[in-house]
Amino acid sequence: MKKVLVTGAGGYIGRHVVQKLLEKGVTVIAVDFNTDGIPAGAITLQQDIFSGDKDIFQKLQYPDVCLHMAWKDGFIHNSDSHMLMLSKHFEFIQNMVLGGLKHLSVMGTMHEVGYFEGEINEETPCNPISLYGISKDALRRSCFELLKNKAIVFQWLRAYYIFGDDKKNHSIFTKLIEAEMEGKAEFPFTMGKNKYDFISVDELAEQIASVVLQDEVNGIINCCSGQAISLADQVESFIQKNNLNIKLKYGAFPDREYDSPAVWGNNSKIKRIMKYE
Repeated sequence: MKKVLVTGAGGYIGRHVVQKLLEKGVTVIAVDFNTDGIPAGAITLQQDIFSGDKDIFQKLQYPDVCLHMAWKDGFIHNSDSHMLMLSKHFEFIQNMVLGGLKHLSVMGTMHEVGYFEGEINEETPCNPISLYGISKDALRRSCFELLKNKAIVFQWLRAYYIFGDDKKNHSIFTKLIEAEMEGKAEFPFTMGKNKYDFISVDELAEQIASVVLQDEVNGIINCCSGQAISLADQVESFIQKNNLNIKLKYGAFPDREYDSPAVWGNNSKIKRIMKYE
């Protein structure tokens, strides 16, 4: 039975990944500052992984796999914390490797790529233009350099646009629910023409769990649907499925400068892992 360490296990995505791993019969060591939302069945620890402790691998019970998902302010793309914490993330990973870790998986984001139109694959150049994207991209590059010529499995899990479990999220879907509960008739919106690769948090968690439990498909792996859907279509579908009365006020906001007209992930690797083909 594999022992998988999940950092950020109490977070929005982390809780779902822990549950999927438990359902697959895995021993899960779940680490977070707040362990209240972590599913029962996991071994929960409140260890400070950013302490610089050289013995962190031992203190985290010698996991077979480290799935590093911990990240502060993931929904605030230009928070200073992204750059301020970057060296701490690298130090943690370096100490885990020096301690004896043989399989590392790290949560990435399509925001590493920056402004791009079309399908993103592992060869797509990265030119991030938010502090979140810049710091994730720097960590990815640093990990590849650190692990070069080492017999260590490395997987960089690049996520896209996530929905589901929306009361725990900070996305537009969460804000729609909040506006509905406040009795608002309209929700200020962009024109909604941009197309994105949407994936439910449940499906994303299933993909992540499947990735880390195998070691044949590695490197950059897009955890995605492989399809582009307009923001307007996705949000209107969400409103209908959740029987919301609120209406979208199109054109109230401009699109963010770093959002692409149409972007989606190449899902060939995840399909191999999930055995869709």
